[in-house]
Amino acid sequence: MNVLLLTHRLPFAPNRGDRIRAYYLLEALTREANVDLVSLVHDRDEASQVHLLQGRVRSVTMARVGRARSWLRAVAALGTGQPLTHALLDAPGFDRALADVTAEHRPDVVVALCSSMARFVLRPPLDELPLILDLIDVDSEKWRQMGASSRGPLGWIYRREARVLGPFESFASRRAAATLVVNDRERTALEAIAPDAPVHVVPNGIDALRFTPPASPSVEAQVVFCGVMDYAPNVDGVLWFVKHVWPRVRQANANARLTLVGARPTPAIRALSSDSSIEVTGTVPDVRPYLWRSAVSIAPLLIARGVQNKVLEALAAGLPCVVSAPVFEGVPRAARPGCIEGETPSAFAASVIRLLSMRPQERRRLASQVNLSELSWREAFAPLGGLLHTVAGQPGPRFANGGALFRECRA
Repeated sequence: MNVLLLTHRLPFAPNRGDRIRAYYLLEALTREANVDLVSLVHDRDEASQVHLLQGRVRSVTMARVGRARSWLRAVAALGTGQPLTHALLDAPGFDRALADVTAEHRPDVVVALCSSMARFVLRPPLDELPLILDLIDVDSEKWRQMGASSRGPLGWIYRREARVLGPFESFASRRAAATLVVNDRERTALEAIAPDAPVHVVPNGIDALRFTPPASPSVEAQVVFCGVMDYAPNVDGVLWFVKHVWPRVRQANANARLTLVGARPTPAIRALSSDSSIEVTGTVPDVRPYLWRSAVSIAPLLIARGVQNKVLEALAAGLPCVVSAPVFEGVPRAARPGCIEGETPSAFAASVIRLLSMRPQERRRLASQVNLSELSWREAFAPLGGLLHTVAGQPGPRFANGGALFRECRA
């Protein structure tokens, strides 16, 4: 079987949420089929990773997104009904690249990651091929929530994105032979806008072996948050935590330290390091050492869709997690024994304080209640093989209710 995979970021290295899922989706597909990958890339560092995919896929085609041109497209899109995320995630030559790969490798199934890639499958030359759409989350619902809690021009943009993206998500998921989401919450949200869509829940997983902690847990009163630090829900959640929760923790435990680990911290996040108890790392080559030296992980996001990989990684690293109510709602049931929900600032602080007061081995035992074998990526994507063979040969969206070859087209 031949599969064409479309991604909006190169699925390597698996170091951020969307790229992590794409990486393990690619691995699952290569166990079932010959895979040809067509991906957007956003900078030279990302493009430089492409050689690491050699031997995993049959061919890779990259299209470079030009930042200035993508923002100009986004501004132009404001006067149309096009989602801004679609305007930002595009590159000249991408359609031509898809046509060339399709003609050369004749895919039996197209797998598109997120709605931004689905739009390329709903027009020639791919519109006659069966589509599996990995929607992951219902992004329009995320934008709706962000719009409801934001004011001014940014709030208007969020509300507009929800308004124009929702109908496209509905259209694409109904035209796909199968649409994947990460949990029942996302399925409910999608079925509300596309009740007749063929929806399948395929959760996120964790590479437990990669995050296996040292034998001796950390004795430091270290609290850690990991996440891309220019992503609005991460930024808002961290600022909320530092303002409303962290002073209570410090009052109870003067030795407590907070480390914020993640790329591209905004000025507001960088400013937090003026507090001597808070470290802002910026980009790090590997988050695992920061997890292993910590006692508690937090996920204080006020808006959260899907499953937060940061929670699963922390649990696999032996850390109990204190999470907000929106994050807890998306946590797989198998992972919940290692998580404590903090619904209010006082409850969140009390949970962090209690965990810091425990002996290190007690904290480790709390995290070890999670059965990581139920959360493996192989287990999560186990249904994919059967799904591929089921949809192969079905009508495409137009009609539907060794060494790698590298190409690059530059915007």
